[in-house]
Amino acid sequence: MSENEIKKIELPSITTVRDLAIKLDTSPIEIIKILMVNGVMANINQQIDFDTAAVVSAEMGLEASLEIPEVSEIGEVPLWRQLIEDEDPENLIIRPPVVTILGHVDHGKTTLLDAIRHADVVSGESGGITQHIGAYQIKHNGQKITFLDTPGHAAFTAMRARGAQGADIVVLVVAANDGVMPQTKEAIAHARAAKVPIVVALNKIDLTDANPDYVKQQLADVGLISDEWDGDTIIVPVSAKMKTGIEDLLEAILLIAENYKILANPNGTVIGTVIEAEVDKTKGIVATFLVQNGTLRMGDAIAVGTVSGKLKAMSDFSNKKITEAGPSQPTLVLGLNNLPKAGDLFQVCETEREARAIVNNRKRKDEESRSIKKTIGLEDLFATFQAGKMGELRLILKADVQGSLEPITNSLNEIDQSEIRINVLHSEAGNITENDIMLATASKAIVLGFNVKTENIAAKLAETEGVSIRTYDIIYRLIDDIEKALKGMLAPEEKETVLGQAEVLQTFRISKLGTIAGCRVMNGELRRNAKARVLRDEKNLFEGDLASLKHEKDNVKEVRSGFECGLRIKGFNDFEIGDTIESFIVEEVGR
Repeated sequence: MSENEIKKIELPSITTVRDLAIKLDTSPIEIIKILMVNGVMANINQQIDFDTAAVVSAEMGLEASLEIPEVSEIGEVPLWRQLIEDEDPENLIIRPPVVTILGHVDHGKTTLLDAIRHADVVSGESGGITQHIGAYQIKHNGQKITFLDTPGHAAFTAMRARGAQGADIVVLVVAANDGVMPQTKEAIAHARAAKVPIVVALNKIDLTDANPDYVKQQLADVGLISDEWDGDTIIVPVSAKMKTGIEDLLEAILLIAENYKILANPNGTVIGTVIEAEVDKTKGIVATFLVQNGTLRMGDAIAVGTVSGKLKAMSDFSNKKITEAGPSQPTLVLGLNNLPKAGDLFQVCETEREARAIVNNRKRKDEESRSIKKTIGLEDLFATFQAGKMGELRLILKADVQGSLEPITNSLNEIDQSEIRINVLHSEAGNITENDIMLATASKAIVLGFNVKTENIAAKLAETEGVSIRTYDIIYRLIDDIEKALKGMLAPEEKETVLGQAEVLQTFRISKLGTIAGCRVMNGELRRNAKARVLRDEKNLFEGDLASLKHEKDNVKEVRSGFECGLRIKGFNDFEIGDTIESFIVEEVGR
């Protein structure tokens, strides 16, 4: 480094004085002194934002840049697979494949599982729809296969969002008389995002209106080309109801498993995934574990997500008591101190004390991450790419009608992708839903909407998970934003927040100042440093800055609901009684 070169340092969006001192290799007292000189009073545990920390860094001769949170590559290798890669190859054995069945709601997923495991599940469930997540293991030609009976791709993706792969192979059930449906496309998107091989079970071929060739063409149109047509997707005709084609389906699963060489070390580190958990009235907390490496044993101390415990009882999927469970074996366990979440990873610890320490550390980190969670948006794309933490832009595209999707997708494909590749994980007509946000969360994707709304529950989940949603009503603006994002030229997105509304009760003309509006705040608050707009008959007449805000005779910073005030807006004098004054602020999103 040359003498004139300024040393650079990366800082998080929010830090404490103590942590900043450690980063800058100085004492907290020095940091506090610099803050005081710059008009900021703070103690050693005070949180300060990036801009403030950057000023302190500059005073100490360092150039600060915002720390870009790490963005995982799509289909990130799960922890247990990383673990296996570190194992001695001589200790690895082939383990049974873990299979999940996805597809449209009434295409026969549960009936197919029923046919596979010869157990009547459908009749005991409401409307024939799976109401829980279960795990079952069967034997075919001497080889074991584990099936996860999930309620759909949402649960499959929830596991991915929490770090678990969820399955080694996906069986996509498509009805031969109904074809590819919206949920079918969603399931394909979720499986592809997880980079899991897909076997298609073409169900209901026994029906008179079944049309297998037409459905195969539909599947080819969405990228699942049959191996009969020189593609790489195995499509197996089955009838779950008549129990035909089941043997062929199991053979196809084992063939794919053999090609992928699914391995584990039964004597290695014990790690796995929570499939489901519930509170039983007589047994207490019961969880279903799926072991993915090592061997789980009775009495093991467990850390799972933010829950710990010691295994007091174990049983297999048929409720038979067992004392240990090896790789790919689903196991019912008792002994946890709280309910874990489906998809949480569990690990065996040396002692219960160690398990509790791990869990307490995770809880602390979760609280910290929630307080400083940052939405990674298009504006951050280029910086993230330059930092070497992203090689592609992953998008979920929703539009008002199917006819809008094609021109948008074609325009995206025409954009120069020489540096950053565009990967549209899923595109569909309809509003932005919770399921879209779950897929975006698990895949580190951005959601784009054209002429659509975001459902309330989806908006709340996006805010919680830090998923960026951008909506447009003109196609060229959407494409233009993507092009700018790829070049690092996109300005931050702005979000408007309405603070409150007031009604004009009277107006006063003052020659040197202009017109003063006497108002009563109807809801929220009016704020002195916020923007204001004048609404009349629900039409926006004017937007500008407040020139003054008074309560009685005093200048005030804010006036809350139920109180009266006088205000003046810069550049506007045409108030009328009955006008609505709306106070609002505009903030940059993700900054």
